[in-house]
Amino acid sequence: MLLSSIYTFLWCFTNCFFFNVSCSTSEFRLEGDYLLGGLFALHEIDLVTPVFNPETTECFRHNFSKSGYQMMQVMRFAVEEINNSTTLLPNVSLGYELFDHCSNTRNFHSVLSFISKNGSINPKEKLNNYQPKVIALTGPYGSPRAISVAPLITMDLIPMVNYGASSYVLSNKLQYPSYVRTLPSNKDLIKMIIHIIQWFGWNWVAFLGSQQDLDGLNLFNKYIRNTSICLAFQEGLSLNANYSQTLKKIDELNINVIVIFALPQYATKIIKAAIANNIQDKVWIASQHWSMNKQLPSEPGIRKIGTIIGITENLLSLPGFNEFVYGHNDRAESEVQGKSKICNQVCDYCSLLTAEEIINENPTLSFAIYSAIYTIAHALHIVLHCDMDECHKNIMVKPYMLLEEIRKLDFLLIGRHIKYDDNFDPTISFAVVLWRTDVNPPQFKIVGSYENHLEIYFTMDNSLLLWHNGSVPFSNCSVECEAGYSRKPEGFHSCCFSCEKCPPNTYVIFSRDPYTCFPCAENEWSDEGSTTCKTRSVVYPQFTEIPSIIVMFSAACLIILLIAVFWLFAYNYNTPVVKSAGGSICLLMLASLILSSISVFFFFGKPTSVFCLLRNGIFAFFFTVCISCLTVRSFQIVCVFKMAAQFPKAHSLWVKHNGQWLFIAFSSFINLFFCVVWMTVDPVKVIADSWTYKDQIMLICEMGNTTAFAIVLFISWFLGFLCLLFSYMGRDLPKNYNEAKSITFSLILYSLTWIAYFTAYLTIKSKYIIIFNAVAQLTSINAILFSYFIPKSYVIIFQPQKNTPAYFQTSIQTYTQTISRS
Repeated sequence: MLLSSIYTFLWCFTNCFFFNVSCSTSEFRLEGDYLLGGLFALHEIDLVTPVFNPETTECFRHNFSKSGYQMMQVMRFAVEEINNSTTLLPNVSLGYELFDHCSNTRNFHSVLSFISKNGSINPKEKLNNYQPKVIALTGPYGSPRAISVAPLITMDLIPMVNYGASSYVLSNKLQYPSYVRTLPSNKDLIKMIIHIIQWFGWNWVAFLGSQQDLDGLNLFNKYIRNTSICLAFQEGLSLNANYSQTLKKIDELNINVIVIFALPQYATKIIKAAIANNIQDKVWIASQHWSMNKQLPSEPGIRKIGTIIGITENLLSLPGFNEFVYGHNDRAESEVQGKSKICNQVCDYCSLLTAEEIINENPTLSFAIYSAIYTIAHALHIVLHCDMDECHKNIMVKPYMLLEEIRKLDFLLIGRHIKYDDNFDPTISFAVVLWRTDVNPPQFKIVGSYENHLEIYFTMDNSLLLWHNGSVPFSNCSVECEAGYSRKPEGFHSCCFSCEKCPPNTYVIFSRDPYTCFPCAENEWSDEGSTTCKTRSVVYPQFTEIPSIIVMFSAACLIILLIAVFWLFAYNYNTPVVKSAGGSICLLMLASLILSSISVFFFFGKPTSVFCLLRNGIFAFFFTVCISCLTVRSFQIVCVFKMAAQFPKAHSLWVKHNGQWLFIAFSSFINLFFCVVWMTVDPVKVIADSWTYKDQIMLICEMGNTTAFAIVLFISWFLGFLCLLFSYMGRDLPKNYNEAKSITFSLILYSLTWIAYFTAYLTIKSKYIIIFNAVAQLTSINAILFSYFIPKSYVIIFQPQKNTPAYFQTSIQTYTQTISRS
C-alpha cells in the first residue's frame, strides 16, 4: 500500500509539472501576489475498490457533487471580496489554485503542487529559506482526507485552515502543528448530540458512523460513560454495507433514536434504506455533515420514517454571494462556448449548473469556508503591517508567520467573533434544525441552539417540534421507576432494569444512586417507598405534660400527708395507738415511705444515667425497708399473743436481743448490698429505643444487671409474702391489735399493682409506661399509708377515747376470755 502511494505521488507530481499543458485562466485558478490553495470534493466516490497497481484517481469519472462545487464558489467569492476591499489588504491581491480532491489515498497531486517551490520539493530545506507555492490553503472536505494530506502540509508549517474536517484527532498540535479549523470539532458536536438526547430523557440509542472515521463513535462512547445514556447499538458503515440488516437489528432492539454521524453519501444510503424497509416512527439525529442536505428531505416516503433533527452551525447568509454566483454563471457559459482548457482539473458538469442550483445547495459549510479565507487574510494583514492605505509588500511572507498570527486573531465577521483556542479550534455556535418534510417544498426550522463561550448555553423550544406521533417518542430500555422505587439491573446495559419498592426505613434518591435503597440514620425513619427520611421525634415524659403534672402533684400531696402523719405519730408517740402500731418501727416505716415517694420526681424530664439510678434505686431500697418493718410488726403481734405462750424461750430471746431490729437491719443490709450491685455492675443507663416505633425514639432506662434486679425484687416480694403469712396467723387477735386485714389489703394492692405494671411493661411500648411505673410506686406507698396509718390517725384525732390504756386492756381481757372458753 505504501509503495502504491509513493508511485501515485510521483506520477501525479510529474504529470502536473513536467508535461507542457496549455492553460487559460479559469475558475480553478487566479493569479495574485499571494497564492492560496483550495481542496474541494467536486466528485464523490461511491464505492472504493482495492487497487493492486499504482494509479491515480481521476475524479471526473465519479459522481459529481453540487455541494462541493458550491463550497468552491464560496472560496472564490471570499477571495474576490477581499481583493475588492480597500481596508483589509490594500494594494495586495490574493490568488488561488483550486483542486478537486475526491480521494484520500490516491489524489495527492494537488498537495504536492501546493508544497512545491518552482516545480520541485526539497524537504530538507530550512523553514526560513523554503518558500512553497502557496502561503496557506483550505480544505479538504472530510476528516479521512484531511488526515491523509495534513502531514505533508504541516511539516512545512503551512497553515491548513480547514472548513470540513471535524475529527478531534486533528486538534493534536504535536501531530498537526499548523492545522486550523473554522468549524467545531467532533468533540463539540458529540457533546451537542448528547445534550439533545438528555434534553428529551432518552437513554436507548443507536449510533451509526463510518468505518473510515470512528472518531465520532469513540468520542460518543467516552462522553456517555458518566451519563444515563446507553449505546444499544453501534456500527461503523462502509458504502457497500448491508444497511437493511443494520436497520433490522435496530428495530428488533426497540431503539427509537438513531444518531447518524456520517458524511452525506452514508446518510443518504441509510435514509433510503429506512424508507425501503418501512422503518417507521424513529427519531433521526443528523450530524453537521448532512443536517442541511437539500435532496433527502424531498425523498418520497421520508415522512413515514419519523422525525429528523439536524445539527448545524448557526447559519449566516453571505451578503453579495448570490450576485457573485449569478455573475459567475454567465462567465462559465462563455468559457464553455469558447472551449477554453482547464489545466489542473476536468469538471464537465461544473458549467452546467444553474445559479439557482448553486445558491440552493447545502449552506452548512459556507460560513466555515468564508471565515477560513478571511482568517488567512487577517493574518496576512498583520504580517504585512497593513494600515488603511497600504501593505508593506517588501516583507518576505513565510507560511509559519501567518500561523503565529492566526493564534492571536480576534475579529468580527458578519457579526460573529472569529477566534481560536490553543488547538486552533474555533468558538462553538450550533443550531438545532427540524426537518419539515410535511410541507412542500421541505423546510429546515431552527428549534434550538448550543453555544460554548466559557460556559455552555443550550436551549430547545419544544413547542416548535412536531413529533411523528404527537408527543415526545419513548426510547428507553426500561420505563423509569416511580419515586421510592430502586432499580434492579437486568442484562448488560445499565439502562435496562426492573423496579423494586424500597422497604421501610430506607430511601432512594436518583441523583445519588438509583440502584440502592439507602438506610435511614438512627434518628430518622421512612415509610415503604420513600425518597427521603424524616427525623424521628424524641419522646419521654416531660414535666409540662398533663399526666406528668398530675402524678407529680399527687406525689407532692402524698409526701405532705406522710410528713403530717409522721408528725402526728411522733407527737402521740407514748399513746396506746402509736405503741400498738409499732412505736419507733412505725416512725421508721413512715420515714421510708417519705423517702420512697421522692423517687417519683425522677421519672420526668429528659432521662439521664443519674435519674435512671435514682428513680428505681431509692424506691427499691426504702420501700423494702418499709416492707421489712411491716413484716416484723406482723410477726411481733403474733409473737405476743400466741408464740409467747407456746414458745416462751424463743420469745424471751427475741425480746432480749431486740430481734425486730436485728431482722430489719439484716434484711435492709442484704437489700442494700444487692441494690448497690444492681446499680454498679452493668448499671442502669439510658437507651434510645428506635425499634418500637418507626417515627419515634423513646428515651428509656434499661433494666441493668438482671440478676441483681431479680434478687432485689425477690427480697421485696419474699418479705411481702412473710408479712401476709403472719397477718393471716393473727387474724383472730384483739380488735385493737388486729392489723391483719389492713396489712393484707395493702400487700395485696401492692402485689396487684406491680403485677399489672410488669404485664404492661412486657406488652406495651410507650413513653406512658414510664409514668405507669411512677404510678405503681405511688400506689404501693398509698396502699400502706391508707390501709395501715390513716385508720390509726383517725383514731388519734377523732376518737381519743379509744386511745387509752383502759380501752386496750379491756380488749385484751375480752380476747383472753374468748380463748379460755374455746
